[in-house]
Amino acid sequence: MRIAALSLALLAGISFQAAAQTTAQTPRRELPAKRTTAAFKIDGELNEAAWKEAQPATNFIEWRPTAGKPESPETGTEIYILYDNTAVYVAGFCKERTRDSVSRELVGRDVVGINDFVGVTFDTYNDKINAFGFYVTPYGEQFDARYSNTNGEDGSWNAVWNSASKIHANGWSFEMRIPFSMLRFVSKENQTWGLNITRRRNKTGQQFMWNPVDPQVNGFINQEGLWTGIEKIVAPLRLQFSPYLSAYANHFPTDEPNQKDWNTSINGGMDVKWGINDAFTLDMTLVPDFGQVVSDNTVLNLSPFEVQYQENRSFFTEGTELFNKGNLFYPRRIGIETPLHQYDARAYAENKGLTVIENPAQSKLVNATKISGRTRKGFGVGVFNAITQTMYATLENPQSKEREKYLTSPLTNYNVVVFDQTLKNNSSVSLINTNVLRNGSDYDANVTSAMFDFNNKKNTWNLNGNLSVSNLFHQGQTVTGMAHSLGFGKTGGRFNFNLYQERYDNKYDKSDLGFMWNNNYLDHSFWMGYKWVKPGKWFNQLRINYNATLSMRDKPFDYQSFFTNFNSNAQLKNLWWVGSFVGFSARGNDFYEARNGVTPFRTSRKINSYNWVETNGAKKYQISAEVGVNYFPDFKDSWAFDYRLSNRYRFSDKFSITHNFNLSPAHNNVGYYFGPQVGAGPTFSRRDRNTVEQILFFKYNFNNRSGVTLRARHYWSGFEVKELLVLQTDGSVKPMTADPATFYHQNFNLFNLDAVYTLQFAPGSFLNVVWKSMGNSYTDAGFERKYFRNIDATFDAPQNNNFSVKVIWFLDYLDLKRWKKNRAN
Repeated sequence: MRIAALSLALLAGISFQAAAQTTAQTPRRELPAKRTTAAFKIDGELNEAAWKEAQPATNFIEWRPTAGKPESPETGTEIYILYDNTAVYVAGFCKERTRDSVSRELVGRDVVGINDFVGVTFDTYNDKINAFGFYVTPYGEQFDARYSNTNGEDGSWNAVWNSASKIHANGWSFEMRIPFSMLRFVSKENQTWGLNITRRRNKTGQQFMWNPVDPQVNGFINQEGLWTGIEKIVAPLRLQFSPYLSAYANHFPTDEPNQKDWNTSINGGMDVKWGINDAFTLDMTLVPDFGQVVSDNTVLNLSPFEVQYQENRSFFTEGTELFNKGNLFYPRRIGIETPLHQYDARAYAENKGLTVIENPAQSKLVNATKISGRTRKGFGVGVFNAITQTMYATLENPQSKEREKYLTSPLTNYNVVVFDQTLKNNSSVSLINTNVLRNGSDYDANVTSAMFDFNNKKNTWNLNGNLSVSNLFHQGQTVTGMAHSLGFGKTGGRFNFNLYQERYDNKYDKSDLGFMWNNNYLDHSFWMGYKWVKPGKWFNQLRINYNATLSMRDKPFDYQSFFTNFNSNAQLKNLWWVGSFVGFSARGNDFYEARNGVTPFRTSRKINSYNWVETNGAKKYQISAEVGVNYFPDFKDSWAFDYRLSNRYRFSDKFSITHNFNLSPAHNNVGYYFGPQVGAGPTFSRRDRNTVEQILFFKYNFNNRSGVTLRARHYWSGFEVKELLVLQTDGSVKPMTADPATFYHQNFNLFNLDAVYTLQFAPGSFLNVVWKSMGNSYTDAGFERKYFRNIDATFDAPQNNNFSVKVIWFLDYLDLKRWKKNRAN
């Protein structure tokens, strides 16, 4: 839900965007660094005398909801920071009036939940551009992130460090040990790092900063304080290994005499991380195994475009901020995408009278490597490379039983190279190139994009844009396309706006390694918004926005669509979130729905409205609800609704259940007919559609190192054809004079179960036991309106069950070296 995503960013306070320089009127607080020789037991107790040697960071300033308000002494914060030759040590005490005032829940690593937390961010180059963040909750659970002006917050980044917390009658305390090997910095005699410390008190909706952060100023890292006088620290050798061993057992009832229902496999591989120098890091995955990644939320796709799914493989999400520039890198193209000629193999087999014995649905990743970093002068470099192996379908002659191989995907190399130079005022210029090389006669692809992002000195105005060129290299022919974007806007203060243009010509294609729905368009967009960040009589914060977009075809210059909307969202005094959306879309020309690339479909006007509410997330019971109405006045009695309801109940700090229910019925929807084309023009249909999705999530954590999660999802979607229509040359549709005796309907059900047990048996080392189950049913013969019959059909279908055990060890070269030295002594 929209409000759920919004509240996570605003309440958790971890979705910061690095931005421009802070104003001269805001002095930066300074905290003197203190070296220590003490040995610490990281248990959250703060009973080592060395902590008292450090000057405490105190007198925090409220960031939200009342920016600039001093922290109350009754609930004050004291933070201590020390360092030695190997690590930074952070400890602190967070005062509360009672033990019950501490908001806490065991949620697992890298999850915020309803927890209070303390976080420390280090800008190790003091460039106001990049930073590392380390956060700890009252139960000692960790989450960490990297920040940059190119990608905002990268929550997928993971470091290996130690933490512990303890809850007291009057608050909670914590300790952290962050090895230097987890950071990037310059080796020199004396240096200063950017520093900020944040604390969240979830039950009051407050978040505090040690160095004040002005919500009217664009950015977070640029508003850090200083950790001064760090002496004689040396960037260590950063070399870590993460070998893994996994075992899989898979059962699927094929009902085929020549195929086994059970399959087993044992796999082994390794991830390697090597700090080439203080600025650049190499990451490599060798013989990767992503079999335990959470299942996709697969949907029934009725659009002419592919569905964009979320990337869940950690190697492709962690530390990829440079590669995400320009939106040219969609990592699911690598090792997940359907092989290039998979459907050709089916057609070939059918034409030759052969049986398809095996036809892999995904290309197999052999290895992937990425090198990334940024120099002290702000020059960033990223290089990514991955290889997928040759894939074949196995075909069999039913009579002779002879088999043959059909090439479905050649050996393929994927490459991304990025250069990014930061400039004054947090501006930047960038160049990115993506390249796909396929072995043999299949085409190759190359895309290059140059980008700029300029801010004025006061960080109140922004100008950005890019120019891209794509080339598809077929045998004897090269197809070249062009694209560009240009944006200008006001980014500082309470009133902001942005004016944006984007153009793709009819030959531009970045889809071999990037993601795009279509080309051949010229879009103009306008957005403006006004925000109240200081609490009013009934709200803590309030935002109102206006959007408008006009889309034209680039060649020929035809009108496609225009839509506009107003929306608002607010946090109330009781920490509820509410929001509203009202929009209008004019009649348009859809050049893709007919699937022939020629005949436009004249779409209806649309009037739509959405309203949503989310209750206080700190309570045991939380509910989120959204209601949407869509009305299409140019089609007879055509409408669609969206209902979304989410319930979460915390039975204890360890156990919670969340249920999400989404219902989207549509009546007299008009669109492309998926059955045989029977009219003089493209065949369309008037249809009723219904979609229901339910997700049930159970979470039980035994402690801050182990827990069990279970996620069950049932998805049902389909439509019932009421009437066939013929698309006319002017884009209108007319009833077909003679409908066929039977209609081509669609009814699709899918059930996924992901049950996971995780144990962190050492820092960075995990044991994962996973059970995944999947079943689906599909028919085009009819539409089943009764929901429980759809559930029965789903569970009556063959279920694919996969059970796996995976062990991942984290090995740090420096720890191994010290262990070997101690053993020798």
